[in-house]
Amino acid sequence: MPGRKGLFIPGPTNVPDEILRAIDVPMEDMRAPDFPEFTLPLFEDVKKVFKSETGQVFIFPASGTGGWEAGITNTLSPGDKVLAASFGQFSHLWIDLCQRHGLEVEVCDVPWGEGVPLDRYAEILKADRAHEIKAVLVTQNETATGVTSDVAGVRKALDDAGHPALLMVDGVSSIASIDFRMDEWGVDIAVSGSQKGFMMPTGLAIVCVSQKALEARKSAKLYRTYFSFDDMMNMNKNGYFPYTPATNMLRGLRKSVDMIFAEGLDNIFARHHHIAEGVRRGVHAWGLKLCAVEPKWYSDTVSAIVVPANVDGAEVVKRAYHRYDLSLGAGLARVAGKVFRIGHLGSLNEIMALSALAGAEMALVDCGADIKLGSGVGAAQAYYRERDRAERRAAA
Repeated sequence: MPGRKGLFIPGPTNVPDEILRAIDVPMEDMRAPDFPEFTLPLFEDVKKVFKSETGQVFIFPASGTGGWEAGITNTLSPGDKVLAASFGQFSHLWIDLCQRHGLEVEVCDVPWGEGVPLDRYAEILKADRAHEIKAVLVTQNETATGVTSDVAGVRKALDDAGHPALLMVDGVSSIASIDFRMDEWGVDIAVSGSQKGFMMPTGLAIVCVSQKALEARKSAKLYRTYFSFDDMMNMNKNGYFPYTPATNMLRGLRKSVDMIFAEGLDNIFARHHHIAEGVRRGVHAWGLKLCAVEPKWYSDTVSAIVVPANVDGAEVVKRAYHRYDLSLGAGLARVAGKVFRIGHLGSLNEIMALSALAGAEMALVDCGADIKLGSGVGAAQAYYRERDRAERRAAA
């Protein structure tokens, strides 16, 4: 049908018109004398999105996977031991990347629907008296299952054990959407991407690095060229890059950061929680469950919804796309066909979330789910309206 197609996968997300206009500019000279007047303030402002004053930001033309690779290759050596939890497709892929680089990964396998096991992390770190573990990996938001983990809790486990390992966080689907505090939580490597909370097209890996991690690069022996922090630092200090940067994307990032600051990070986190809770109310009104098994794991950026036994989640996604012009996220790996996903992050409001619920609801019924049309949408509407009434009463 004519009209804009609904995009409710958990990334790439909807790109605001303001950012599209900022990107749609003529090519420019990335060696121009005045280019640093643009890039140097941008580096400093992007750092604020991570809530860091002491870290250093690197912006690579890449996806979040490139950010993972940059983080480990600049700080670790072949044979180094890292601790990680596998509880979804993306935490699994990060582990796989480490193993391909010759790292020894101690993997905590966790049921899909749960997050980082703090107790097991704490036990392992306390038992590692020789400090053989050089890095601890945390996927803050597991996009495949709609699970958010407690980064601050992992930092506490490290501190309680007196362990010096680097704390590395995959924040690709959380940073600029879910509360993240780099300095306060003692994060050493934080990886994000342009296509989610930053509301941009795919194409930039945005990595924030602590001074401790920068120091670690001096003894790291893993090979790196394209992702070298040293090469970036040598050029970034003067506002330039070691190779041709994605200048149009940098212009879009400037507008993105300005929009984030205008709304305010805490307001953005509150908006995401509010939108997500409406989606969750809708799912529960259908009589369905989330893949996240407890409220403490619920993600405010993506909901993975378990379909009824007689329904194929992949067919729900196909039906929504072909009949209702709605893109939903498919179930991945272990949960393929068992779930579908609604992404609710980035540039998003209540009406947009309601349209995702309405389309998903119709697709579910078309695929055999015993759901009353309007039930999920109505539950979300009621929640959104009650929140509005409560705010008006408080302001009166």
